[in-house]
Amino acid sequence: MGIIKVENIRVFANHGCLSEETKIGSDYRVDLEVKANLQPSAKSDLLRDTVDYVFLNRVIREEMHKPSHLLETVARRILDRIFNEDVLVKKATVSISKVNPPIGGDVEMVTIKMTDKRKNYK
Repeated sequence: MGIIKVENIRVFANHGCLSEETKIGSDYRVDLEVKANLQPSAKSDLLRDTVDYVFLNRVIREEMHKPSHLLETVARRILDRIFNEDVLVKKATVSISKVNPPIGGDVEMVTIKMTDKRKNYK
């Protein structure tokens, strides 16, 4: 097993429960970690034998641009797409952070973190 990380993906998106948040938008940071068997690609040196981080970045950007009230909903969509579209991924963890959230204080960011695994993975 091995790990591929795509970290500190910066996205501007329109998520939030307040109408102002969805109109104005905010800056977000997304971090993703996936577990997969990297031994075949280490031997073959072929992209088809690994998890393509260009694909992972694209999924994150596409799902982040679909407005939602909750970051949990966005995280769930990201995980679902990764598992549905890449059979090599066995486990994944996504963290979504809202930078400078409007919560009445000097807060750098708020973060939700969600992990899921393929059904047949231990």
